[in-house]
Amino acid sequence: MQEWVWEARARGGETKKGVMEAENEAAVQRRLTAQNLTPVKVKKKPREIEIHLGAPVSQQELVVFTRQFATMIDAGLPLVQCLDILANTGENKFFQRCLREVKGNVEQGATFSESLRKHPKVFDALYVNLVAAGEAGGILDTILNRLAVYIEKRVKLVAQVRKALVYPTAVIVIAIGVMCVLLGFVIPSFQSMFADFGSEGDLPALTQWVIDLSDGFLNYWYLFAAALIGTVWGVGYSYRTKPGRKFWDKFLLTMPIIGPVLRKIAVARFTRTLGTLLSSGVPILDALDIVGKASGNVVLEEAIQKTGDRIREGSTMAEPLAATNVFPAMVVQMIGVGEQTGALDQMLNKIADFYDDEVDMAVASMTSLIEPIMMVVVGGMVGTMLIAMYLPIFDIAGKIQAE
Repeated sequence: MQEWVWEARARGGETKKGVMEAENEAAVQRRLTAQNLTPVKVKKKPREIEIHLGAPVSQQELVVFTRQFATMIDAGLPLVQCLDILANTGENKFFQRCLREVKGNVEQGATFSESLRKHPKVFDALYVNLVAAGEAGGILDTILNRLAVYIEKRVKLVAQVRKALVYPTAVIVIAIGVMCVLLGFVIPSFQSMFADFGSEGDLPALTQWVIDLSDGFLNYWYLFAAALIGTVWGVGYSYRTKPGRKFWDKFLLTMPIIGPVLRKIAVARFTRTLGTLLSSGVPILDALDIVGKASGNVVLEEAIQKTGDRIREGSTMAEPLAATNVFPAMVVQMIGVGEQTGALDQMLNKIADFYDDEVDMAVASMTSLIEPIMMVVVGGMVGTMLIAMYLPIFDIAGKIQAE
């Protein structure tokens, strides 16, 4: 649906202006005529230029929309009216336009889920499939509330990961800055002092090595910068390729401190997403396909895909999951119990609740471990340079005392 800016004259002679959504200019003129208005000018409304630094619609905005929509549906308001109300509220112009397009598609006869599917940047496959299940089962309000809870928990999980990475990232950046200052300004000052004392040619090996490193940094700083930028770019480029991403995803899962935390986060996300889909009536094979694509880890995606293939052959879920060696034994056993009792969705949600708490403790433990390790590494680098610079001073002081 396109927005049209119109100008018309009323019967009394006064001029009126406004904006209307319609398929074409003729449809706008017909509506104005039906309102006893004489069209004077009708033209397309120009698209607003929007710059999005990140996702066009935040997860918090999606949660608010989902909860408000569920409340309106539960109150008995028609679907189109709910979309019309929500499309005229909020501050995100992109989201408002998206909802108007969804409303237009619904008015033309499309289902709500089909209309949402046309906007993958806002509504992912999980969201669309859950809405479709809610429409088919007549429990759209329940599904939307369940979706809102799921998104809130997903946002919390992402926030925990980012919080855990803030400290080491900040320390690494500060360490690089400190090393640049030492190599570019502090070490050359010591080198000039050693030359004044006439001991430049007779320096300890460690001191000479640090001075050579400083000279190399000052004379070839662009090579250091190119190496750093090239490394960052190379890792980013390799992660965008399928083999590279598989390597890095596997590498991260096997790291000593970060690996166990990432594995628990992956288990929490997998069980929460799959439990939400199954409890909403999505078939298990479709649910596994959605969960695999939304896992964010190639190793987990392949494990989930193999599990789905085994289930198509008649296997249970627990057996192929255990064979992947990706998921903890306790999780596999609990999934097996859920299958046997016919309450797999409930068991998955219980596992997700348990691992949410596990992630909280794991992130706190990881942070407490990383802090001293980073301090030792940074302190060791700075301390080595300072010791290297003070060794000749001790030698000079010893010679002076001997004289």
